[in-house]
Amino acid sequence: MSNQLSRRTFLRASGIAMGLPLLSSMGASRLLAKDESGEASDVRRMLAICAPLGIHTPNLFPEKAGKDYELTPYLKPMGSLRNKFSVISGIMHPNVDGGHAAEKSFLTGAAHPGQPSFQNTISVDQLAAEQLGYKTRFSSLTLAVDHNSLSYTRSGVQIPAENRPSKLFAKLFLEGTQQEKEEQMRRIEDGQSIMDLVQDQTKKVTKKVGREDNQTLDQYFTSVRELEQRLVQAESWAKRPKPTVDRKPPEDIDDRAELTRRLRLMYEMIFLAIQTDSTRFISLIAPGGNEVVALDGVDDGWHNLSHHGRDPDKIEMLTIIELEEMRLFAELMQKLEDVKEGSHSLLDQTAILLGSNLGNASSHNNTNLPIIAAGGHFRHGQHIAYEEGKAPPLCNLLVSYLQHVGVETDQFSSGNGTLTELPAV
Repeated sequence: MSNQLSRRTFLRASGIAMGLPLLSSMGASRLLAKDESGEASDVRRMLAICAPLGIHTPNLFPEKAGKDYELTPYLKPMGSLRNKFSVISGIMHPNVDGGHAAEKSFLTGAAHPGQPSFQNTISVDQLAAEQLGYKTRFSSLTLAVDHNSLSYTRSGVQIPAENRPSKLFAKLFLEGTQQEKEEQMRRIEDGQSIMDLVQDQTKKVTKKVGREDNQTLDQYFTSVRELEQRLVQAESWAKRPKPTVDRKPPEDIDDRAELTRRLRLMYEMIFLAIQTDSTRFISLIAPGGNEVVALDGVDDGWHNLSHHGRDPDKIEMLTIIELEEMRLFAELMQKLEDVKEGSHSLLDQTAILLGSNLGNASSHNNTNLPIIAAGGHFRHGQHIAYEEGKAPPLCNLLVSYLQHVGVETDQFSSGNGTLTELPAV
């Protein structure tokens, strides 16, 4: 073997699908979360929801900034929770363009998603899940009402979303057969065996590399140890019974026209996942296709209506659809507010982002995004109005959310600090 280590040869020799870092010598059952004492703990969560066909901002943004704004048509359904949310105008992801393609960057902030050479980065929910996801049975939930996904791994790979409530419910609350449990344990044990093999093999490599590479390997070993700890946690969760909920398994609704029933059902699953502390990080891409939704007064396809071109008849029908979306979101907020977890409500413990990658869906514009920040430990009750072009990046809000859940960072993607206009409390 030459003096230069071969990464490919190492992988063949070890017989596992896990690579070393590139070295210079290679050429480059509970209903509320509780702590160990049994007392309700200060559990922080994050939920991100994207409306893929935009939100008609004249119906969302108040004319006046600050706390004394008048509720707009889209904000009226959540008027009773006025002090639990803030509406934000004038904000965007810098250098995120491409119309609908910007959906890929809604939770990542990665630039120019419409370019052929685009490579995505990790989404905010997955960054939080990497560090804190071991605390719950599921490190995160990636969900969709129809299709697609908002969540991306550290290498920029899209995580498939679960869009069938029946499967999600079974995953969260139904115990598998004994055979399924045994197979799950075997997969976990196989993962631990691979970690042992990786460490044995890399010990031999450390004798052949210099100081710089040993530092790189030390970082690698740290990652391996963290993965081992997650596997131990997974084994622990696999042995515990799942939480029980007072609800029958849901039946999926395949008719895409049934906007109300389909979105409400997914929100119910999200509520149950939060209430049982099954996970603390959830992303959801809301519905939005060219179906004619089953709402009185709507007789054109949703996507066609989003390209209204200021046609008043189309805007009227679009308003009916989006007002229903806001009403259902208000229902979810109220359900979270009504459940107490210690001295706080579930809404207080859950930082929620509702918005879209489209500022003006009719023209595929990606500036002045419609954003509602709700819940969490923030001082809400205001319209934060930025002058376009002078706003901080939307990722500053994501930094605020990361800090809310306990991730120690002051940067994420284009964000270089928190959203100071939304102070934590």
